[in-house]
Amino acid sequence: MVASTTNPNLSQNQYRQINEANHSSGRGFVACFLHNSGYEVVFADVADALIDYINASPSYRVIEVGVEGTTESKITNYRAINSKTHEADLIDEIATADIVTCSVGPRVLKFIAPVIAKGIDRRDESLTPLHVIACENAIGATDTLAEFIKSPENTPEDRLESHDKRARYANSAIDRIVPAQDPNAGLDVTLEKFFEWVVEKTPFADVGVPNIEGINWVDNLAPFIERKLFTVNTSHATAAYHGYNRRKRTVYDALQDKAIMAEVRGALDETKGLIVSKHGIDEAAQAAYVDKIIKRIGNPHLEDAVERVGRAPLRKLSRKERFVGPAAEIAENGGSVKYLLDAIEMAFRFQNVEDDEESKELAAIMSDSTPEDVVAKVCGVQASEKIYPQLVDVVKRVQADDSSE
Repeated sequence: MVASTTNPNLSQNQYRQINEANHSSGRGFVACFLHNSGYEVVFADVADALIDYINASPSYRVIEVGVEGTTESKITNYRAINSKTHEADLIDEIATADIVTCSVGPRVLKFIAPVIAKGIDRRDESLTPLHVIACENAIGATDTLAEFIKSPENTPEDRLESHDKRARYANSAIDRIVPAQDPNAGLDVTLEKFFEWVVEKTPFADVGVPNIEGINWVDNLAPFIERKLFTVNTSHATAAYHGYNRRKRTVYDALQDKAIMAEVRGALDETKGLIVSKHGIDEAAQAAYVDKIIKRIGNPHLEDAVERVGRAPLRKLSRKERFVGPAAEIAENGGSVKYLLDAIEMAFRFQNVEDDEESKELAAIMSDSTPEDVVAKVCGVQASEKIYPQLVDVVKRVQADDSSE
């Protein structure tokens, strides 16, 4: 997304910011904040029809829903570039932009890195370095994007030494539920009222942080991102996977089931202990945070389908993600991970789900691999780790049920 502004409260200069157009979180969350901060937003995507639709639409709505009612914001002052057919135009925009953000999914970062790298390489060093912020549900997503951008195939080695004069990278933690959208909604985006967008400010210390309404700039992001990932994402996915396996339609429906609610609270009680001990967060404060999160993910106004929340099980079962990440650490410290293992089992059962390629890939892996190979390949856990035998038992149980069907 590229944005520019003539807001006198920011500067008399123009600012520009870049993000993808296809994801509703990009249009509804990130773009809304930039618009409210005076930026012109320029979306980038490869979907021809979407790009044409954006450029033909002078505005769209962001609709915030909650138990206290519904509010709407009107988003204007934007345009879109087709990065497939007009890559040169996008490179020019990046070369003079102020901010690049993305919310494309962690696995897509390597595909957007080349064009960003070209724009950065063309950037005049007299400009303030480009601020790059990946807004993904993953730990260190901006670091991952930076690695792809700086890789030899995208940035010449002789340009790396001066790279920080042209671009800086800051990790972020984003927290806002954006459910599946009505296919007839056009560009409009419906999401929850609550939000949290935390970004590390250290990489921008000598060049200044962008003036973006709603961002909480911090020196140490780790407590925020792990608290969010191991509470919001763990609970959301736990409810979804248990709900899917019990034939519930939405996360709200799943949480009306007392057995599923007990599983969700059990998993969050396990992660609460890790978050409190590791990051020094007050136990009562974390308990209150847990209660708030359970109310949020159970918002009946969001119509959050369990298939949407559960999609991409391979990523969600990976080593640094919402289940295996905290479970492995807790197990190493001698703690119980019963409820996290229950959620992991339900995630392994999320196979061959319509419109979810990872669930089909997971089914193939489960069919063709030994339990030990599955744990190594999917979870990234080694035999020397304490949680390893428990994960192997989970996979064996799922494979046994798969073979009997």
